[in-house]
Amino acid sequence: MSAAQSNLWHSTAAERIETVALSSSQTGQSRFDLVIIGGGFTGCAAALEGARMGASVCLLEAETIGHGGSGRNVGLVNAGLWLPPDKIIAQVGEAAGSKLIEILGKAPDRVFELIQRENIACEATRSGTLHCAHSQKGFAELSARHAQGNRFGAPLQLLDAPQAEARIGSDAFCGALWDPRAGTIQPLAYCLGLARAAMTAGASLHERSPVSDITKQGQDWEVHANGTSIRASALLLATNAYHLGIAPPIKPQFTPVHYSQFATAPMDESARNSILAGGEGCWDTAQIMTSFRVDHAGRMIIGGIGNAQGAGGAIHSAWARRKLARLFPQIADLPFEHAWQGKIAMTSDYIPKIVEFGPKGYACFGYSGRGIGPGTTFGTEAAKALLSGDASGLPLAPIANHSERFTTLKAGFYEMGASLTHALSR
Repeated sequence: MSAAQSNLWHSTAAERIETVALSSSQTGQSRFDLVIIGGGFTGCAAALEGARMGASVCLLEAETIGHGGSGRNVGLVNAGLWLPPDKIIAQVGEAAGSKLIEILGKAPDRVFELIQRENIACEATRSGTLHCAHSQKGFAELSARHAQGNRFGAPLQLLDAPQAEARIGSDAFCGALWDPRAGTIQPLAYCLGLARAAMTAGASLHERSPVSDITKQGQDWEVHANGTSIRASALLLATNAYHLGIAPPIKPQFTPVHYSQFATAPMDESARNSILAGGEGCWDTAQIMTSFRVDHAGRMIIGGIGNAQGAGGAIHSAWARRKLARLFPQIADLPFEHAWQGKIAMTSDYIPKIVEFGPKGYACFGYSGRGIGPGTTFGTEAAKALLSGDASGLPLAPIANHSERFTTLKAGFYEMGASLTHALSR
């Protein structure tokens, strides 16, 4: 398989599961307490929590567990959202914003505690993340984030240029913001580990089971997949950016944004000791963002907005080669052995959504690039709320509907902007 077709996470995932496609002979039952559509972080976390609560749970995934963004993720377990705290407050209000900031500030705790509790083999490294200033303007933005985060109790540390260079192993940045709450994982392995734990707890998981339609039958939701009908009193739609033509009651609305990654061959010992030796995951402050991190084998993984398998694929691939040389000239000649891309569900306000589309029916989506911590948190708390009837633990209050305008045009704009930026960067 060529690098252009090879997802590193598929090659290195230590976790494995075995499921069967949904059929009338395989379900063993036709009614559940909770049916979940989508086998990513949100869906698998919900399945695990629901099963541990003693509920009967059925999860349906159209492809394979982690097929969507959860298996194409950068693997940064971040605290909070892309937005700084003050902007979150401005978007949703003081009370709701403060609650969301507090809950998602603890999201890495939830993720790493699940990894430990369920013994998930996913290269978990809790050394924090570095938000890197690509310019003096970027450093000013990080200084503001630092002040806002500290005001809300986040233990953030602002690093100047020499301190950042010592941590990163690159002189390309004007400083960085270190968040010790965060870390890195092998994202597909984490998702598979959640699925495996959910199955062990008693949940029924079915891959290769695309849902064709959903209807309301009395007090129950009726879900059709593979010519089979199952019912449940509660329904969670967790398809995020990979929603596939399911008939109403809801079609989540967001702008799909492609993000591509390129992984080198493993670095030698000298490079590993000088580049991100502490194991931090990183991203920068540029409008067309770049991420970079190292996996347990010592591969450097460079990522950026853009579709490496689309029309601009050659541009994005060439950019990744130049970016590697600019950031880390000592490994500029290392070949890329893996390249892959995924889709992000971006909302116009960069705030995730919980849409209550009917009685005991939630859709969670729109993490805008922060899938691991928020996805785990939203999925877990959605399962609790749907099964208990108590929605007080949800990170955000459910809304009746959510609409986005010009999503196709916006998606094209993001891709065009990324292609132009990557073509002109040196």
